[in-house]
Amino acid sequence: MTQEKEILGYSRGLFLLANTDMWERFSYYGMRALLVLYLVAATSNNGMGWTTTAALNLYGTFTMLIYILPLFGTWLADNVLGQRKAITYGGFLLSFGYFTLAIPSDVIQGLETQFLYAGLLLIVIGNMLFKTNMSGLVSGLFKDDESRRVGGFTIFYMCINLGAFISPLIIGGIGEKVNWHYGFAIAGFGMLIGLITQLIYSKRYLGDLGIDPSAKVAKKKRVDENVKALTQDEKDRTKVILLMSVFSIVFWVGFAQAGGLFTIYASEFTDRSFIGFEVPATWFQALNGLFLILFAPYVASLWCKLGDKEPKSPVKFSIAMVLLSLGFLVMVLATFLQGGDESIKVSMLFLVFTYLFHTLAELCLSPIGLSSISKLAPVKLTSLLIAVWVFCSALANKLAAVVGTTMGRGEQQIENAFIIFSSIALAGLVTALIVYLLSNTLVKWMHVTENEQDSDEEKRLEQEVSVVATHEGM
Repeated sequence: MTQEKEILGYSRGLFLLANTDMWERFSYYGMRALLVLYLVAATSNNGMGWTTTAALNLYGTFTMLIYILPLFGTWLADNVLGQRKAITYGGFLLSFGYFTLAIPSDVIQGLETQFLYAGLLLIVIGNMLFKTNMSGLVSGLFKDDESRRVGGFTIFYMCINLGAFISPLIIGGIGEKVNWHYGFAIAGFGMLIGLITQLIYSKRYLGDLGIDPSAKVAKKKRVDENVKALTQDEKDRTKVILLMSVFSIVFWVGFAQAGGLFTIYASEFTDRSFIGFEVPATWFQALNGLFLILFAPYVASLWCKLGDKEPKSPVKFSIAMVLLSLGFLVMVLATFLQGGDESIKVSMLFLVFTYLFHTLAELCLSPIGLSSISKLAPVKLTSLLIAVWVFCSALANKLAAVVGTTMGRGEQQIENAFIIFSSIALAGLVTALIVYLLSNTLVKWMHVTENEQDSDEEKRLEQEVSVVATHEGM
């Protein structure tokens, strides 16, 4: 690889990859912020005119595929394409998908639904090839420099969260206030900017990294491991991963309401006026990325300062579930104050505090994620157990949409929303209690002393990486 001047002590290849992924997240989160509102918007407003139920059902299926198909994309890159080609093909498919959604209705009269499905299909396939392979390239940068891996991933993921923060503000604002199709077009151009930059500079800053499929060497290394029976410790760790994967479904069902039910509630039942300006409903989806950037370092530092008193991962999971429930209790209060009257709109602060609680919950959930699974899982079961975790996350996204559809339309919407928010809050508290009661057993089964030999700085950086890896690792 060509030697180039470093930036902040890291190779320019890291910042090239961070830039590419930032633009990809900018495009995806901007499109996601618009999708449900575009589907339910009246045709007179250039929308699709769908019912809330139909829109959320499609959104749930779409996000489920977004989560689960990258497993196949990783296999394709490792065995056939190589990571660089997979990212290039995926990036172009993503761009074509966004531009397909951007085609105005008057150009494709009578074919709006077909073009909608075509655009979303292109995005799903593009994401399949792009997402996890980008993280794989970043990991490859530090193959011979493990000491800087965590810091490098921190920079990479913070750039991702920057893209996730600004995209609802730009793409969501323009799409919602000016024209839906303009927003989708901006998403397409954003993806092209990142991809073209990657193509121009990849040879210079990445050399041969990720060009050849990598599975052949890995398969040879796994032959001896596959013939060994699982030890009791490995069996115990497998049980921990399976249990926490199932428990995580409750968390993600609640967390995934951000792109569906919360967006509809922001649009229809929230007073969004602010000093003479109406805040776009899509802007609320920027809060998660903003709060992650603001609070991830402080929460990570808090765990470090606690030292030996730092809660173990299962206890942190219980705290996450309580925080998730608190967020929904805020929404329960909002719907209670409406008293079933849909003409009453509540303050924006309810959604702001809900997103804050849910972001803090995500920060606590981070130790139970892909990075943790890769450490705990037996070598020959690692891929399978990662697939189980991803499957549970994907299933949760579909279930989240199914739950959201029970809000319906008409006079009972507020009452239905009250029931939905109350039910998820209760489910979160029950799950928190169950995991807390099991925490000593789960810690025993893990057979590890977490971060026992890490320095405070290493622990802080690892906590920062783990939260965004949980959020973006799919």
